[in-house]
Amino acid sequence: MRGVALVVGAGDATGGAIARRFAREGFTACVARRSADKLKPLVTQIEAAGGRAVPLGLDARDEDQVVRAFETIESTVGPLEVVVFNVGGNVSFPVTETTSRVFRKVWEMGCYAGFLTGREAAKHMMTRGRGTVIFTGATASLRGRDGYAAFAAAKHGLRAVAQSMARELGHQGIHVAHVVIDGAIDTAFIAQRFPELYARKDQGVLLDPDAIAETYWQIHRQPRTAWVHEMDLRPWSESF
Repeated sequence: MRGVALVVGAGDATGGAIARRFAREGFTACVARRSADKLKPLVTQIEAAGGRAVPLGLDARDEDQVVRAFETIESTVGPLEVVVFNVGGNVSFPVTETTSRVFRKVWEMGCYAGFLTGREAAKHMMTRGRGTVIFTGATASLRGRDGYAAFAAAKHGLRAVAQSMARELGHQGIHVAHVVIDGAIDTAFIAQRFPELYARKDQGVLLDPDAIAETYWQIHRQPRTAWVHEMDLRPWSESF
């Protein structure tokens, strides 16, 4: 085994694809989401392919849970070489209908949880002088749009966390990257919300989760002499 890769927000699409990609390279894939029961299909897939997976029920907004999760992994599974923060929180409300509860919840999911995850990753990786931390961003990381004040605020904040961490930790051997996912991903969420777009998936109009995962793997493999901090991914048909 090549160490441990933790994916926080290991859902059925991008997060799961990232976990499978690292497991295929010999990493123990620690996969986390709020409901551990929902991780069973992913764990089965990884193990069926000959990999090792460790499921974790984790609310990444809870500081105590995050701290315990990292300590448990380090003490019982192995040293964390890669940590990916992939929690979503993409909701849309007109600004006048965005309650303080909605705004706070989206910020906690999209930004605060990323800070907690990145902080704990740094604490453990700094002792070894190596490691990769990747944050999943979105179009909203770069610009807001109508109906997405809460989501854009959270993603802008996460990007700032990533930038600050990269500048602070890079010279200590820790590679911090922020990936802007600029487009719709091939997921059940997109199929339900945008059926007309999803109907054209065979035309290559959606981001493929496995292709995103491949990019994350390549980021981890980059030599220290040529590290990327931020990159954007989109299907060929997406305007920008």
